[in-house]
This record gives sequence, C-alpha cells and structure tokens, in this order.
Amino acid sequence: MTTLSRRYLLQSAVAMSALSALPAVAQAAPAKATPVASTDLNWLDGTPAAFEGATLGVPWPRGTVKPAKGKVPEFKLGEVPVQSWPLAYWPDGSLKWTAHAVPAATKPAGLSLVPGKATTPAKAVSVKQEATAVTVTSGDLMWVVPTSGEHLIATATRAGRLTLKEMKLVALWQNAPDLDATGSVSQQNFTSKISKVTVEQTGPVRAVLKIEGVHSGNGRDWLPFSVRLYFYAGSESVRIVHSFIYDGDPFKDFIRGLGVTAKTPMTEETHNRHIRLTGDGVGVWGEAVRPLTGLRRPVGKGLGIAQVEGRAVAVADMAKPVQDGLKWIPEWGDFTLSQLTPDGYTIKKRTRTGHAWIDSNAGTRSKGLAYVGGASGGVALGFKDFWQRSPTQLDVRNAHTEMAEITAWLWSPDGPAMDVRPYRSADGMDTHPEEIEGLNITYEDYEKGWDTATGVARTSELNLWVLGSTPSHQVFSDMAEQVANPARLALSPERIHQCGVFGDWDVADASTPARKILEDRLTYQIDYYMKEVDQRRWYGFWTYGDVMHTYDHERHMWRYDIGGYAWDNSELSTDLWVWYSYLRTGRADVFKFAEAMTRQTGEVDVYHLGRFKGFGTRHGVQPWSDSSKQPRVSNVAYRRIYYYLTADERVGDLMRDLVDSDYALENVDISRKLPPAPGRERPKGVVASGFGTSWGAFLGAWLTEWERTQDTRWRDRIVNGMTTIAGLKRRWFAGEAPYDLKTGKFLGDGDYISVSHLNAVFGVVEMTSELWELVDVPAYRKAWLEYCRYYNAPKAEIVALLGKDPGGRNLRDAHSRLTAFAAFHEKDKALALRAWSEFFGNEGRESDGGLNRRTQHIEGPAVLRPLDEDPTLSTNGTAQWGLSAIQNLALIGDSLDEAAKTAGLLQRRKPA
Repeated sequence: MTTLSRRYLLQSAVAMSALSALPAVAQAAPAKATPVASTDLNWLDGTPAAFEGATLGVPWPRGTVKPAKGKVPEFKLGEVPVQSWPLAYWPDGSLKWTAHAVPAATKPAGLSLVPGKATTPAKAVSVKQEATAVTVTSGDLMWVVPTSGEHLIATATRAGRLTLKEMKLVALWQNAPDLDATGSVSQQNFTSKISKVTVEQTGPVRAVLKIEGVHSGNGRDWLPFSVRLYFYAGSESVRIVHSFIYDGDPFKDFIRGLGVTAKTPMTEETHNRHIRLTGDGVGVWGEAVRPLTGLRRPVGKGLGIAQVEGRAVAVADMAKPVQDGLKWIPEWGDFTLSQLTPDGYTIKKRTRTGHAWIDSNAGTRSKGLAYVGGASGGVALGFKDFWQRSPTQLDVRNAHTEMAEITAWLWSPDGPAMDVRPYRSADGMDTHPEEIEGLNITYEDYEKGWDTATGVARTSELNLWVLGSTPSHQVFSDMAEQVANPARLALSPERIHQCGVFGDWDVADASTPARKILEDRLTYQIDYYMKEVDQRRWYGFWTYGDVMHTYDHERHMWRYDIGGYAWDNSELSTDLWVWYSYLRTGRADVFKFAEAMTRQTGEVDVYHLGRFKGFGTRHGVQPWSDSSKQPRVSNVAYRRIYYYLTADERVGDLMRDLVDSDYALENVDISRKLPPAPGRERPKGVVASGFGTSWGAFLGAWLTEWERTQDTRWRDRIVNGMTTIAGLKRRWFAGEAPYDLKTGKFLGDGDYISVSHLNAVFGVVEMTSELWELVDVPAYRKAWLEYCRYYNAPKAEIVALLGKDPGGRNLRDAHSRLTAFAAFHEKDKALALRAWSEFFGNEGRESDGGLNRRTQHIEGPAVLRPLDEDPTLSTNGTAQWGLSAIQNLALIGDSLDEAAKTAGLLQRRKPA
C-alpha cells in the first residue's frame, strides 16, 4: 500500500467530521478539524514605496470558521483596519474563502489575520446614495458619481477645492483602417453614456461602485462597458477597472482611439503649473508650462531648482529682468507621451492647437502615468501594462488655460486604427470537407464568418489621483511603480495548501534527488515561457498575456502565422499550469504572468455577446480566428484561482456569466464537421456534449457558483451529470452522450466506446479532484476511478474491460496523473509505480530525455536578434507535463524515488 502524501495528511488534519446528508448525494466528509495556523500576510513583491490599499482572498479549512447566519464575518489584523466579506463556503456552511481589504499607508505585512473585531479607519470611506448621484467621501476627498449622463465622475474635491471634473470615456471611430481611394476617411467621436450605477461596497475601508453603459454619439450606441471605481481609506487615488466589449462590424467599425479623460482647473500662474510623465525604470520627465530654467537671464538663486521640483515660485522673488520678461516666455499647453511599440515611446509638446509639435525626448518603456496641476493640486492618471499593450498614449491638453485636460489612451490615436478584421479569406474553402482538408495542412479549423472579433472584450486597470500639490520626482516615480506593479498582499504557499483548496497540489519540495530533478524542470519550464514573452515580444492590446502554441525550429520562430499553431488560447490548460506553479512557489513573477494570462484569455478569447456568447475560441493566428468555438476555452477553471486569491469582481462577473453556458451548445454545433456518432444523437431539447471538453468545462462554473452563493441547484446540476455518466454502460469510456439542458443529465444507454486524448486535459481532472472532497456519488467515483486506472492501462487490460482496444489513448505522460489518482485512492502502490513509468516514458514530449534539455544561444543573421531557444518545447506538452508532475508529486510523491531508481533517472542525470 502506498503511503499518504503530505497534501492529504494536512487536509485530513484540518477538515471536519462527517456532515449531514444532502438530497440524492452525500457530502464528502474528511476527518477531524484542527484550527488553522496563523494567517500572516506578506507582500507579494517586496515592501512598496507607496501603498494605495489592497484586497486579497484568504482560504480556511473546512469547518473552522462558521459565520452566524445572515451576518458578515469579522476579522482583525492587529491594529490595521480591515474590511472583510465572504467569497465562498464549504458544503457545511463554514467559510472556505474570505476577502479582506486594508487601507492605504498601512503596514499589514507580517500581521496575522484572525476572527475578531476589526479596527476602524481613522478616516473611513463613506458612501451617500441619492437619485441623481452617489457621493464617496474619504478624508478630505469627495467624489461625485452621477447615475446618468456621460460622466463617470462629475467632480472630485480635495479639502473643498475642485480638483477634477467631467471624467468620461472616449472612443474615436473611423470607417476604414486607412485612407480610402479618395484620400479621406470618415471619423466620429463617442463618449460614455451611463445606464446603471451599482453601489457594491460602502466602506469603511473600501467602497466600490460599478458603472455600466455604452459609448454614444451621432445617434449610435455601441461598445458596451463596465467600469468599477475602488476607493480605499487613506488613499489619494481611485482604482479604475475598465472593461468593454467590441460589438461592431470588423469590416466597418475601426477604433482609432479608446480612452479615459478628465479635466482639472488650473489656477496658478503658468510658471507654477507642472507636467509629469514617467520615463524608463524609475525615471521621470518633469517640466513647467512656462519654464524658468535655461533662460538667457538667471531667474534667481534656487528658483530654477524649486520649479523643477514642483514648488511654487513667487514672481516677486525672481530677478528683475525675468520679472519684466516673463510674459515673453512661451507657454506650453499640450504634451503627449506616445508608446506605439513595446520598445519605444516619444515625448513631444506644443504651445497650443494650430502650432507645431516639438520633440522633447524618447525612451523604451514607460510605466504609463501622467500628471498635470500646480502648487495647489492637480490630477495624475495612468494605467497598468502601458508598454505591454501598446499602442498607448498619455495626453495633457490646454495646460496653459484655466481648464487642463488629461487623457489616458488605452488605444493610441497616434497609432494605426485598431483592425480586428479576419486575417484571411475563405480562398475556396467553402464546404466542411474542404475545411477539414485545410485543417489537415495548417491545423486551422477555418469556417467563413466564424472568425469574428464581434463579442470579445478587454479589461484595463487605471489609477487616478487627486492631489493637493505637485508631486516631487521621487513621489511621482513611486506612484508610477504603484500603477505598473500594484502592491499586493499574499499568503504563503504553505498557508494556502493547508486549507485543502484547489485539488491535488503540493508546495514545491526539492528535498530528495528525484524531487529536485522534477522541481528543477518545473522551474526551467515556467522561467522559459516568462522569458519568451519578452524575447518574442508577445505584447499588444489584444494579445498580451497569451503565449504561442507550437515552435518552428527551422525559422527559430513560434508558428505565429500557421493556422492552429499560433496563439495558445488556453489549449491543454496552460492557465492552470501557470496558476498551480504560483500556488506551489509563491513567486511574484509567476503571479504576474498568470494574472496577465487570466486577463487575456478570460476576456479576449471568450465571446461575451452574440451567437457565440459563453464559448471561447480554439488556438489560432488571431485570438478569434479559429472556427472551433468551445466551452473548453471559456472554462471557469482557468479563472477561479485568480478570483479567490484577489477577490477580483470583474473575474467574478465573467465566471457568473458562464453558469448557463451549456445552453450555448444549442447555438453552436461543436461536432458539425465530425462523422456521426451515437453520443451525438439529439432528440428535441437535447444537445451533444462531450464529458471532458464540454461538461467538464461547465463544472468549474457550477462549482464556483455553488461555493459563492450556497445555492444547491448548481451542486445538483453537477450531481445529475455525475450520476448519469456513471449510469451509462461504458461510463467515461462512452466519451460523450446526449445531454438534457433542462436537467443537466446525460441520456441514453451509452452502449458505445469513444475515447479521446482531449477528454481529460481541459480542467476536468482538477475539477474532479476538488469535487471529490465536496460531494460523494459512489457510482461516479467508481466510474472515474475506472477511467483513471484503465486509460493508460496495458492493451490486454483495457481489452479485457471493453472488449477491444478503443484507440485514441494519446498523451500518455499527461494521463499518468489519472493513474496516480486511482493509485492514491485505491491505495495501490504497484499502480503508483506504473503511473511514474508512464510519466517518465518517452512520447517525444517532456519525458526523461527532456529533463536535461536546456536552451541554446543563437545569434547572427539566422535570427532577427540574439536569442536563447529550446526547440523541443511545445506549449501543449509543457502545460500537461507540468500539471502531471505537480499532481503526481502531490498524490504519489512518496514512491517517486523508487520509481526514479527503477527508471535509471538518477544515473542519467546530467549536471545543470
């Protein structure tokens, strides 16, 4: 018998005793509960120079924290104020995840979060709701948010002084990507039109408003948006999460610019008005509207430095020649920082409209923050991933007048128009047989009209400051760092793991020679892909956060232009591999990599309206170019880890939008190009559904909604699927079956065999591992363990089970974790050793030979720029190998050394 892994020993130590039965299904019931160890908060990426407040999610072992019915749980964090609320519940009603917000300018790291009475902020955030506006007050800051009209924020005052007004969204439209044959192009302006304002939180540490609407102008409404405003006690800023959906016609609706703009009154003399822009690294570009330095006549001792630093300079203190000649010094009213590529930005300025732009400076990568104001205050505005999502831009206009304007362009109007048209034409591919022929040569599942961007979305994160004075260069640099790299609080991997969340994983452990080999390889692979993002310039508004699918070693390039080999789009659970890599290590760089991927794949790769709503797009040259629209891409399993770690409301919305995505199977026939099969028979009101690629993807949405709301109808939907799969004659080996949308049940006898290597590689393994601890359906447990034991079984064994060799059993190393799952739960050591043998076997992926591979350096005319490449890596293989290594270590890690010795792995180990 195999010994228990650490994950299950810890989990059993912190779980509670048997629970009451549920209708039609028992709750899985681990053993006795023990209080969790202290919950110490840490900075994810080191102590920040400036802290504007933060929110994090915290897990709890089952049965340890039970809130009073109908009451919000309370927690304390030493003397630091904290605001808490529930995120998810265990089946017994105890808290599984809680969210906690802490105010700005505090030091929460190192403190322990425990149940108890929270400290109240000295200057709490408060919200006042009225019919026409919502007013948020925090200290001496007051923000007024209208409930209708075009302004997201009507006014913001500081200590009674109006500092900001008329913040709104703007979009520039044009009817063609370039000049037409006549040398002209039609353009129109659109601004935000608010339809709804929802107060989601009212303080005292954090207030949240959600604003919904469309971009409107010229009698047309389009580009629906949602914007959340986050206010933290003690903060001078508001965090803005901006999401929009592209709902235009890709052939007619081109976005020339997309941004957020606001105005700020300018009351000081123009020589006391200042502009700040971020440069490279910690660098700052800072100038005055009317500069006093570099003049022919000295301005006066120390006054030039004072102006550069943003301090007020009195005219009376200036040298007499400068006083007399002040009016002749040009006033510079307009400033632009334009980041048109990830490798370069330019800064230019002009005196006013109608006059020439003057180049000021240039650099590589700006953090994306601008300020305009004077000694009595001003506004700073910027956004995260500024250079990574180029073309982007920051504008200041009319700084020489009484009302300056500042704009953060998420899509720069100085760049080309946003072009989301399909990259190709049908080129004679007019029938399904022809489309399949094309698939067989380029791996692209093309179908005319299905390669549309209409319905995809994008989310951006901005910061807006209302300041009482011009920030110094150092303070502004610290603010820019907060924009580009927001200070986050996190828990240690050990603390998260102790709670038994997210299924089968273990904290990184290189304590034995065999473990070190696997941990080194896991580290190598995640490091390689993070490096590839920059080395291959995987940046851009619609693509930053994704990685490529397959490498072309002959070109020393990823196959960015070859059909289904280009952008990965979550294929074979890349997102999960990256997130589990973070959970095991707690590495800040891995978290940021995973966060960018979640933002990209959950927004851009998924349709949020239209006929494909609820489904995502298979890997392709453009995020939306492949005609295979499936739930395996929109899979909630790929988003929920980020949601629970951060309590991010936008991702919460995206997950909730997918709870009924199984109904999209009525709109999209996934199997339309495949030969008829018994599982695809569809009586009226019934659709064809694969167990892993479709139903397995729905599990994440239903499980998450059940956890978040305690609404048992989502649990029952899961159980209905489990029960009916188990009732089929061939159970999981049927592969697919007719599916009743109303009940969530599979229909028919299932007296057929359909095995696919794709059935268990899109999150169903991870979701099943979680559900194993939450619901107990004995017949399904038996069916799943059967599938786990026999998928990789020797031919004779599976023939004995099914009467024939079903074929389709590829990805042997990836499916070794199924064997490991059966080995652990059936306490079968021989099966555990078989799982390791499958994992180390050679399928041309990341098996034994791959454990020692490293990059090779290439330079010279063979490549665009010097690079380090590993042509043996593919994203499918890397993601699945990584997930298998992680789960195998957690389940059967105690037999690894024996298996490695048998395989001769240690003897063949080469020095790194």
